[in-house]
This record gives sequence, structure tokens and C-alpha cells, in this order.
Amino acid sequence: MRKQWLSVITIVAGLLLGVYGLVKFGNRSGPIEVGSDAPEVSAVRLSTGDTVSLTEKYRGNVVLVNLWATWCTPCRKEMPAMEKLYQEFAAKGFAIAAVSVDEGDTKDVLAFAEELGLSFDILHDPDGSVQKAYQTIMFPESFLIDRNGVVVKKVIGEHPWSSNASRRTVAELLGVSLDRAPDSAAAVPTPGG
Repeated sequence: MRKQWLSVITIVAGLLLGVYGLVKFGNRSGPIEVGSDAPEVSAVRLSTGDTVSLTEKYRGNVVLVNLWATWCTPCRKEMPAMEKLYQEFAAKGFAIAAVSVDEGDTKDVLAFAEELGLSFDILHDPDGSVQKAYQTIMFPESFLIDRNGVVVKKVIGEHPWSSNASRRTVAELLGVSLDRAPDSAAAVPTPGG
């Protein structure tokens, strides 16, 4: 009798977890990971108010999709590095889609972007569909996507986007040479010196 109850409990627990997964994440077979195709989603472009398909708007570009919020301290900290990366590579086919998950008035989101001097696309996810499609678990969460729409890097949390490693990755994806590193101004020690 005890084995039957354990079997019933196991089956019920499995069903509940399965239903939870469908409700939370939709019908996807698993989380967005490196090597996955970027999901087809739309968001509101705050500069114009129109809804844009991320897949169509950024097709053929290397794109950094960054999900963030104005109340998120790590988001605020990484935005200047994202702006530096964008300024360096925008003319070469690099784009940033910064998708705000803020609720309420989007004027706060635009004020945030203006305060930090952000020139890349600021988008809004009013119904949570982008967050659901990308299955974000915290903020910021970023996905670097190649020209073919494949996720090549996933970062959960604050990331130094203007670091030499990130710059090299973006340059390689764009097929361009990397200019002199902006943070390499420090003198390199010489042997015996």
C-alpha cells in the first residue's frame, strides 16, 4: 500500500511540475541557451511608440538583447559599458535592444535612458511576452545573438560589456578587426623593468 501511495505522489508531483513549466514558460522545450535560435518577439520602441518585431528589425545584425528595469541597480551599472560597446560597433552592424520590463509609466524609462545618455534602442515589454519568451529569471539578463539569429552568449547579471573580451567577441561575430582597446592605456610592464 505504501508503494502505491509513493507512486501516486510521484505522478501527481510530476504533473504539477509539468503544468507549472507550461504556465511559466509556454510550450518551449527548454530555456534559451547558447546555440538556441532567438525567439521571435515584439516590443514597443519607446522613441516612436510603435511595436517592432525584434527578429525583423535586427535581421542580419549582431544584436545584444538586454532585459532590464529602471529599479535594478546592476542594470544601471552595466548600461554605460553597453553604450561604449554600441558606439564602437554600431556602424559595423551591431545593435542593442534594451528591453525594459518596468510596469507603469514609460516616461520613467525614457528619463532613465536620457539620464545615462543611451543612444541604442530602448524598448518596452508591456505584457511580459519578451520576458516570457526569453525565460528571464533575474535582471539584467542578456543574450548576444549572431547575424543568423542564434544565441551565442547568455549572461545573467551585470556584465562588463566594454571589456576587451566582450569587444573581441562582438568584433569576431561582425567579422571586423578590433581597434586598439580603450582600456589598454595603462602601461604594460616590461620584463626586467
